[in-house]
Amino acid sequence: MSSSAITTDERVLDVAFTDDALSVSLHDGRVISVPLVWYPRLLNATPSQRKSRR
Repeated sequence: MSSSAITTDERVLDVAFTDDALSVSLHDGRVISVPLVWYPRLLNATPSQRKSRR
């Protein structure tokens, strides 16, 4: 039995926020966006806090 796996580059290139979404850009060109309501801590954070890498 043979199988072929699709190889993707899932490394993160960038992370961005809008007022209501979190978007993660990957090296392979994909962008994954989710609503900030899924992450209440980020939703309630200030823009400055969202930029922090802690």
